[in-house]
Amino acid sequence: MATSSLHDRLVDAAVRLTTTSGWAKVTMARLADDVGVSRQTVYNEIGTKADLASAMILRELDNFLAGVTRSFDENPGDLVAAIRDSARRVLKYAQDNALLHAVVSATHGADTELLPLLTTHSESLLEGAKQVVAARVAEYDVSLPPERLEASIDMVVRLVLSHIMQPSGEPARTGDDIAWIAGQVLGSTGPSA
Repeated sequence: MATSSLHDRLVDAAVRLTTTSGWAKVTMARLADDVGVSRQTVYNEIGTKADLASAMILRELDNFLAGVTRSFDENPGDLVAAIRDSARRVLKYAQDNALLHAVVSATHGADTELLPLLTTHSESLLEGAKQVVAARVAEYDVSLPPERLEASIDMVVRLVLSHIMQPSGEPARTGDDIAWIAGQVLGSTGPSA
């Protein structure tokens, strides 16, 4: 249990340092000082800096997917409403997420060390999100052939991710638009936005 707590404290400190100083300034020594442990303890608990980046990204993915799960739980009888609520919730979380802002701004600026962090994990992030959504969509009566349903889920997830990386409007409005598109594809007549 102490190991998990130390791991969480190290990841918290890495997020804090990344959002305040930039990923390039995050070192294992600085992380150790911030948490009050030895540098060797950081290496023993986390591994390399790439492993630290993975831990940060995977935790954020878990937070995003927890929101998706909650949205589906809250809308058990209406798939379009579940998609709308999921998109709104995820986009709002992204809008307020300091780590995501640090990663996105770094990819457009000088701190390009974070760019490989996104590209290395993009496929696993996309696949993880699609798996969670597909498992939840399976609970609904959808009259699409499996390959069309899979393509629809892929498009919705990619659309949400696109708006996370480059928002074009408020989360609520964008969520409504994504749900409308999903409703058209799914042939659903959920409640209007």
